Amino acid sequence: MIMLAAALIGFICANLTFTYPVFESVRETVISIPFLHLHLTVDQWAQDGLLTIFFLVVGLDLKRELTTGSLSDMKAAAVPMISAVGGMIAPALIFVSTVALAAGIHGGVESVANGQVFSLAQVAKGWAVPTATDIAFSLAVLSLFAKAIPGALRAFLMTLATVDDLLGIIIIAIFFSELHRGWWAFGIIGGAALWAWSIRRRNVPWILVALAGFFMWYSMHELGIHPTLSGVLAGLLTPARPVFAEHDARASRYLHKIEPLSALLALPIFAFFATGVHFDELSLKLFTSPLVVGVIAALVIGKPLGILLFSWISTHLLRFRLPAGLKVRDLLPVAAACGIGFTVAFLMASLAYVQPELSNEARFGVLIGSILSAAIAAVLLKRQSDAFARRATDGEGR
Repeated sequence: MIMLAAALIGFICANLTFTYPVFESVRETVISIPFLHLHLTVDQWAQDGLLTIFFLVVGLDLKRELTTGSLSDMKAAAVPMISAVGGMIAPALIFVSTVALAAGIHGGVESVANGQVFSLAQVAKGWAVPTATDIAFSLAVLSLFAKAIPGALRAFLMTLATVDDLLGIIIIAIFFSELHRGWWAFGIIGGAALWAWSIRRRNVPWILVALAGFFMWYSMHELGIHPTLSGVLAGLLTPARPVFAEHDARASRYLHKIEPLSALLALPIFAFFATGVHFDELSLKLFTSPLVVGVIAALVIGKPLGILLFSWISTHLLRFRLPAGLKVRDLLPVAAACGIGFTVAFLMASLAYVQPELSNEARFGVLIGSILSAAIAAVLLKRQSDAFARRATDGEGR
């Protein structure tokens, strides 16, 4: 919820007359590391630097799930894994269809901000924006409004969101990376090797670990791969099983230590600047933007539709099984929660569009679509939770 508050505050600060100049001045302030020729604005440091902490958390969580968690048994995880694919395909199709329809009618897609008309090819580059799920926010909604639902539904959401994160990482690496100066690939390999060696020592040399992490980040930045992915790589190289007779795995231990830093510092600061989109005039006309409508429809309708459709295909046609007692229709509230985009969706909006008008409208769509998805999921989860609670009470009465 801290991230949501930061996102709303950022949007307000960017659109109030007396706060916008200060907000813009802070966001565009350049912080440099001269000897590395790094010259990034505060906004870019939040997106490319601080967000790496979040992706380190994602990487550690992925390693744990792949090694000992829900993704270690591929057969048991088959339905949520296939559903996650559907939850990415359907939103992309709905988004592209929406903007294509608008382009067909008007001969292009008009920006509400300044009336400029963009081609379908330019706007369609944002197809990946509504494909991501914010796992932390989705689980927060689940914990608040679904106290009585079965553990199997929680596990389904956790597995689906984890695979969703993995697919999002692949999309960023493939579609939003422009490779150049290929020799920096050796820097990534060297940094990864140093991280893997250091993090497995009995007494971890944290200075070497920090240097390895920064070298991976800098090498990816110079190569043209989005540098936040260095966090994922570092997480995947961390041991997920106990070593040296330790009681718990290092991946789990580090995850619990770093997660608060991500949730309380990195994500709120990123959200504050990511949603700081300025519009000369705030009006209901924003909701007529084909880009905004496309993102909202993709998150609110496309996400749950794709998840439910592919769940049905995996259980009825491919003959995989849901946990005992669950049916495809029981997944609707959880599927609605997956329409909460936020973190990765904001990042993809920044990466997909070089035009500020399109990026701003896409991020506005993510903000509204995520809030709507959260509200719908909250209502559905509360009703489902109450139904399961009544069922449990009736069972005890008998």
